[in-house]
Amino acid sequence: MVELLNTLYATTPGTSLHLDGDALRLVHPERTGRHLVPLVRLDHIVAWNGVALSDDLLHRCAADGRSVTWVTRNGRFLGRVSGPQTGNPMLRLGQFRAYEDPGHRLMLGRCLVAGKLHNYRQLLLRAARDSSGARQTRLREIAARHAEALTELAAARSLTAVLGIEGQAARGYFRGLDVLSPGVGAGRTRRPTLDPVNCLLSFGYGMLRVAVHGALEQVGLDPYIGYLHGVRSGKPALALDLMEEFRPLLVDRLVLTLFNRGQVATRHTETLPGGAVQLTDEGRRMFLEQWSTARERKWHHAGLVSDLPAALLPLVQARLLARHLRGDSESYLPWTVT
Repeated sequence: MVELLNTLYATTPGTSLHLDGDALRLVHPERTGRHLVPLVRLDHIVAWNGVALSDDLLHRCAADGRSVTWVTRNGRFLGRVSGPQTGNPMLRLGQFRAYEDPGHRLMLGRCLVAGKLHNYRQLLLRAARDSSGARQTRLREIAARHAEALTELAAARSLTAVLGIEGQAARGYFRGLDVLSPGVGAGRTRRPTLDPVNCLLSFGYGMLRVAVHGALEQVGLDPYIGYLHGVRSGKPALALDLMEEFRPLLVDRLVLTLFNRGQVATRHTETLPGGAVQLTDEGRRMFLEQWSTARERKWHHAGLVSDLPAALLPLVQARLLARHLRGDSESYLPWTVT
């Protein structure tokens, strides 16, 4: 049995977090009373700009192996503290050897993109089942192009070809956002995001990245040495690699559901003078409540033949990737649903 612990999201500027015995104490000038959260219930803290953590609390989190991540107001990753790293030199050597082997790196790149394309196709087919007429036809057309991309992927002979197939499929998918959620604009924008749906998608990807980054560190992998995204200073390439298979069903599905149910209101986002759209404080709280609930939803894991909470999937897949890199399994199988 695996106990699913909680992540504390501290979003309000001016908040400070302190150690109070075996609990975390939240302090904000506008909140009266004593607000305590038992540390035993937390496995991670995410702090937004403007939130301060005391030295005592940081030291306790590091000693317990409880990670702390800082993000910007838009959810972009800033930094992370996780205490002593898991000592597993044989795994790290396996990770480095796979990166240096072009054939191995290509195989892993194919697996990671295949997981993403497969899950996007499932998202499209599920949406098509609930649609009719021209909308259903268009969703099935986009899903069919993803099926073709999966076939092309199996024959790709270079990482450049893999990335090309992934990029083309992604452009086709995002051009169909308006059929997945009628009323929203089509196309992907980022840095800055130019509409509410892209704003929530980017924020959701930021939260997913935090979860995947932590899972990789927990199993002893280096988050900065990736296979699909390569190696670039300051870029957690392996975290970005492993995120790919989770994007469609853990982030896109949640965001599109919020829009389709009318749960995203004008007060949840704001447009800046330059045209960038960002979440308001109320919008950020709304999304994080929904994100926390979605992390408890169980999904079937075909490899383990069991149902697991979404919050555990990054850790399970990080362990499966580590197992492959140690040489205990011939290939890495991404998490996919049918």
